[in-house]
Amino acid sequence: MKIVLAAFTMLMSCAAHAQDILILGEVHDNPIHHAVQAEKVAGLQPAALVFEMLTAEQADGEVLENVADGAALDARFAWAERGWPDFAMYHPIFLAAPEARIYGAGLPRAAVMQAMQGSIADAFGDSASAYGLDEPLGAEEQAAREEMQFAAHCDALPREQLPGMVEIQRLRDAMLARAALRAFDETGGPVAVITGNGHARRDWGVPVYIDRIAPALVVKVVGQTEDDRPLKGGFDLVVSAPAVDRPDPCDAFR
Repeated sequence: MKIVLAAFTMLMSCAAHAQDILILGEVHDNPIHHAVQAEKVAGLQPAALVFEMLTAEQADGEVLENVADGAALDARFAWAERGWPDFAMYHPIFLAAPEARIYGAGLPRAAVMQAMQGSIADAFGDSASAYGLDEPLGAEEQAAREEMQFAAHCDALPREQLPGMVEIQRLRDAMLARAALRAFDETGGPVAVITGNGHARRDWGVPVYIDRIAPALVVKVVGQTEDDRPLKGGFDLVVSAPAVDRPDPCDAFR
């Protein structure tokens, strides 16, 4: 782990403040990935931290008063109840920038229902057109994204469900981008975004929406893989860590 962090620090320290928004991807249950995120956040000292794991209702730009009390934060955010891995892995990220304003960018369940019953543009709100959420994806990207969703769910989902899943992913990406831009506007930056690799990818994730809305901002993207496996999507830097010993996720579909 020390070797991974040392290499990461060397590669990124020279550009510690060369970005307005730094997107830090992860595999959610890999503790080394979160250690890397905490290391980078400590070096950057962002004015704001944006978390995929929190909703705007849970964190709306405040500086946390009890950031050192991990148990209190875990309880406040109902972290485990929302299905995220152990909060203890994420707590060092909060500790790395204790004065940062915290923003939630997760998709509330009500928004998911609204998107399913109407459209992602309806669920996103007034600025949906500016973010392109009222426009269909190109045929090639749509097909690629549906195949990715199919594979991610162990080739077990009915294919008629895949377009809706792609739409929800688009909505999540746009909400993360909107939260990051709001955080930058309200704090002056820099802003660090903590999210999964799928949202961080440059080709169709959060950076696409930030570039669309605020092309003058400098956005850097770090992806994190396991056991040196290739990571698709276009990242400025890819960091690898040993894979976590986890059950086969496809067991749930068998």
